[in-house]
Amino acid sequence: MNNATASAGTGLSTIAVVGAGSVGATYAYAALINGVARRVVLYDVNGAKVRAEALDLAHGIEYMPMGSVDGSDEVGICAGADLVVVTAGAKQRPGQSRMELAERTVGLMRTLLPDLVEVAPDAIYLMVTNPVDVVTYAAQQISGLPARRVLGSGTVLDSSRLRYLVAGACGVAVRNVHAYVLGEHGDSEVPIWSSATIGGVPVREFSELGATVRDGIAREVVESAYRIIEGKGATNYAIGLAATRISQAILRGEGAVLPVSSRLRDYRGISDVCLSVPSVVDRTGVARQLEIPLDAAEVAALQASAASVRATARRCGF
Repeated sequence: MNNATASAGTGLSTIAVVGAGSVGATYAYAALINGVARRVVLYDVNGAKVRAEALDLAHGIEYMPMGSVDGSDEVGICAGADLVVVTAGAKQRPGQSRMELAERTVGLMRTLLPDLVEVAPDAIYLMVTNPVDVVTYAAQQISGLPARRVLGSGTVLDSSRLRYLVAGACGVAVRNVHAYVLGEHGDSEVPIWSSATIGGVPVREFSELGATVRDGIAREVVESAYRIIEGKGATNYAIGLAATRISQAILRGEGAVLPVSSRLRDYRGISDVCLSVPSVVDRTGVARQLEIPLDAAEVAALQASAASVRATARRCGF
């Protein structure tokens, strides 16, 4: 048994959070209060900010499961981490698409990742920075790590938004809605209605969810992030919780099925691009990808999403 597996099995895992902005700090808070890891460290080039965030979190440790938190502007604080969660990146401005962020953020990854891999070579890397699919693909290339160990938060959040809206339309609990958004975490994402169910009943059989309503929900899933950014400057709470859920699946070796972003190889004819599809997530990262039933229109939309993401990755030199 290697050290990473041993630490996961005994609940002594360490999470390194890269970036102490609104998403990084919120994620650290969510991870701590959910007891995902015994130790959480934050790394950011802004030393005063990262130490202040860590201290603020540390003052609430009494009210959390046993744990510790620390912050530094030195990358060495990430040494030996079991999971590295990257939230650092260019800030998305109101009205700016995620894809417009790509070039600046990928440039940051070229500088950041080699140092992180040097101090945490055995970690799983969870990319949260947007545009997450392009960033995940670039991170795999830059790091040289096995593809399964570098994944993105993908459409875990988008799928949660979809389920929330479907539940509201039908007056049911969100946890009884089983539906995915696949593809890009962004404008070309694809809501999968053909296999969506509520309590085992196909969504399309609910009178409250006619085609017009479904189209409106799909638009709301895509556009809600832009409205949140316009209103408060960033999305942080829901993505912090979504990334925490993925972290639990990794560090606890759950084998949970989540729509994370990872490199595809002949998935519905799609290869050499990172997109979100239902994937088994465990202590090795992405253990495998599942091919769920899709109708012809959904397959075409997923292939178009792949083409869009791949074109942006190529423009960024990947």
